[in-house]
Amino acid sequence: MQPDIHARGFSLTGALENHIQNRPGFTLLQASSRMKRVRIRLPDLNGPRGGVDNYCLVDITLVGLPVLIVEDVQSDMYTAIDCAIGHAARMVKRRLVQQGSRRHQQAAQHAHLHAAGQ
Repeated sequence: MQPDIHARGFSLTGALENHIQNRPGFTLLQASSRMKRVRIRLPDLNGPRGGVDNYCLVDITLVGLPVLIVEDVQSDMYTAIDCAIGHAARMVKRRLVQQGSRRHQQAAQHAHLHAAGQ
């Protein structure tokens, strides 16, 4: 899955785009068959004033689950991206495991009720 990457207030460089797509966490996100959409927003919050304003917002849509939004602000854009994508990957993994556990429990309850009814 190709991410939808948008930079606002600065030009998205090839190096920055490659950095995003080669993050270990991002690779994990791409591998999920439940992934519907990944959007990454990189706005420059303070513009030419500078400061700690490198912001990364990761917006992930998974099939059958609520939208997941993770954001991070750092003094370095690469660090903000690393932190946000890493956190998003961990949250996606956790949500998918939880959803799988719920489905397993529901199937077990259904089988138990079906067996009790016979």
